[in-house]
Amino acid sequence: METKIDSKRMERIRRRSGFVSGIDVGAEGSRGGLCLAWREDVKVSLKTFSKHHIDVLVEDNNVQGEWRYTGFYGSPYANAQADSWRLLRVLGQEQQGLWLVSGDFNEILYSHEKSGGQMREERKMLAFREALEDCNLMDLGFQGTWFT
Repeated sequence: METKIDSKRMERIRRRSGFVSGIDVGAEGSRGGLCLAWREDVKVSLKTFSKHHIDVLVEDNNVQGEWRYTGFYGSPYANAQADSWRLLRVLGQEQQGLWLVSGDFNEILYSHEKSGGQMREERKMLAFREALEDCNLMDLGFQGTWFT
């Protein structure tokens, strides 16, 4: 998840929340920052990370074998979204097994997903859909609570 805080503060919050293990990528000012946290009974191996992603291999008792998880933060700036989709494609090139990608892509797939504000440009949504397709990813939808 995007944290908007430095890595030392995020680590303190993560540990107080009961997550001893984690990877924290500090924010730059009040922008960005990522955290991936897990409980001790899960084995996680870091593959790569940047200010836009944390990519890990996961072993747990609920799934036979190893699977891959990528926490992803797409650029909120229109002029940098192509870089986000390029990063996603690079990550997807080496995928062979189960892969779950989640996070804030800062884009939507279709205009009906938007509520309020300015309409999204079709070409930007199309570029996002094409990136997901190129990586053999599919939208599982979102259900839950938005926190503001």
